[in-house]
Amino acid sequence: MQAVIVYESVYGNTRTVAEAIAEGLRGARPDAVVRCVPVAGAGPEVTGRADLLVVGGPTHVYGMSSGPTRRMARLAAGTPAGNEPGTHGPGSDPGPGLRTWFRSLPEPRPGARGAAFDTRADMLISGGAAHGIARRLTHHHYDLVAAPEGFVVESTGGPLRPGERERAAAWGASLA
Repeated sequence: MQAVIVYESVYGNTRTVAEAIAEGLRGARPDAVVRCVPVAGAGPEVTGRADLLVVGGPTHVYGMSSGPTRRMARLAAGTPAGNEPGTHGPGSDPGPGLRTWFRSLPEPRPGARGAAFDTRADMLISGGAAHGIARRLTHHHYDLVAAPEGFVVESTGGPLRPGERERAAAWGASLA
């Protein structure tokens, strides 16, 4: 099995969740090839071979991030463009967002599966990006293997709530 976890991360929390999901998948399927890549590194040559595509991003204004919300988050974090494409945080370049990335996502191989996750605040009105990501995966003909999942951050910039990293690893294992 080839699994690819694609993430967009502003403060590093979604990247931490993506890495935990990858660890969970590797633990459950030691024979699997598991890649965890930022959205900027997830071109067709990476995603086209995936049997399982797991996609996640931060929740901005009740849903998936957009160009304006990514710029606002970068400004709020005081983050200049820099080193690591696809993740935001000190010294990084935001690269494309998931909305843009989905426009060029190629058709999957037959029987390809997908799953969606997000990071979000623990508030009734915070919304979540995972449902929008899941809709886009099904639109691109991925069969969802799990309900969209949200992982909680303590505040806008994080950190993750205690236990969320472990929960993400367990969720990743369940996707195998």
